[in-house]
Amino acid sequence: MTTLPPTIGLIPAAGQGTRISPLPMSKELFPVGFRMVAGKVGPRPKVVCHYLLEKMQRAGAAQAFFILRPGKWDIPNFLGDGADLGMHLSYLTVHVPFGVPFSLNQAYPFLRGATVVLGFPDILFEPGHAYQVLLERLHGGKADVVLGLFPTQQPEKVGVVDFDESGVVRGIYEKSSFTHLPYMWAIAAWRPTFSDFLHGFVRDRTQALIGRQIPQHLTTLPPYVETPIGDVIQAALKAGLRVEAEPFAQGSYLDIGTPENLANAIQQYPFLGG
Repeated sequence: MTTLPPTIGLIPAAGQGTRISPLPMSKELFPVGFRMVAGKVGPRPKVVCHYLLEKMQRAGAAQAFFILRPGKWDIPNFLGDGADLGMHLSYLTVHVPFGVPFSLNQAYPFLRGATVVLGFPDILFEPGHAYQVLLERLHGGKADVVLGLFPTQQPEKVGVVDFDESGVVRGIYEKSSFTHLPYMWAIAAWRPTFSDFLHGFVRDRTQALIGRQIPQHLTTLPPYVETPIGDVIQAALKAGLRVEAEPFAQGSYLDIGTPENLANAIQQYPFLGG
């Protein structure tokens, strides 16, 4: 019997939360709904990132890394080591604001040989077994990356995906004019081949931006535009890696990073569950 590599969750949480500020806590910790906690009487608040962690654990991820910017210490203070979720949680910091790929690369030394499931901690999505579906496709086929796709009504604001009838991705377009594409990607699973590619991409981009060493505390930054993770996946396509799409036609996706969407989330998740 073939032994599958371990599955590790990767969670970028280095954002500033400017679209919804001011908040009394990191947006990833905003309470949305309730949950039962062992040893506690009655329901307790369930924060946004709990939903993501539960889905990752359901798919077999026993460990997850949060990548934080300095100052977001309320996240590890609240979640701790993950024991009450049945997971091992670890925390890394990123010191450059060049985009999600730079955050994710902080975990590279800990991902050798592992399957990665990527998720954003300020997003609520269904179905609950989405990661299992992605991993089944990843391990059962030849893809380096499998993207979880969800219907979108705002293709100009997200990363839309062009794919063929067999699910092979032809292109990813971030906040583009390709508004005829009905699906956006929101979650992903990938093999070590893509972790290696991401590491090389970030290394090369870092050298182009600020030289060979990343200072621990930058006082001035060169001109830059944040690099979305979709750009890395698009570059991987051009380099010959295989990317496949798994659309969830009846699925849902909600980014709580705006006041309107947060209000919708609170209305949709008023009781136990998720």
